[in-house]
Amino acid sequence: MAHLLVAQLRFARRELMRCIEGVSEEDASQRLMPMNCISWIVGHLANQEHRYWVVLPQGKNVAPALRELVGYGQPASTPSLHEMVATWQTVTAAADIYLETLMPTLMETYFVNKGKTADENVGTLLMRNLYHYWYHMGEIASIRQLLGHKNLPEFVGDMSSAIYRAGE
Repeated sequence: MAHLLVAQLRFARRELMRCIEGVSEEDASQRLMPMNCISWIVGHLANQEHRYWVVLPQGKNVAPALRELVGYGQPASTPSLHEMVATWQTVTAAADIYLETLMPTLMETYFVNKGKTADENVGTLLMRNLYHYWYHMGEIASIRQLLGHKNLPEFVGDMSSAIYRAGE
């Protein structure tokens, strides 16, 4: 059974997909200043997972151009939603290989990259990743409202796959 925080991250991922359901390519690439567009947000979340759960712990690079396209501090871009969702799916599948190994003792360890120890431990990075999803899902909801979308998903869907478990 996956660690509780991993289960919560997977729930947030499903909520992201629910949040963008029915969004057209055209609407996903519209940038309402000063916000980024919806497709950028999907790629940006994939980029964080790629760094945290694929590159650092596994030494793999399954999305080589992603950081330059949607990474923190990079110039704004309006990528294809279809491409960003496909990349997100590739990244999250690769990330799950590592995330499945997480146990409480591993959560307190730190990644070392190029001889430098990360500032935050694995558990804190997992929480940061999880909260990052919720931040950007709120942003997507706002963008969709400004675009005039109707019948938007209501906040927090079915949590039956992410129930609280004591001891984690």
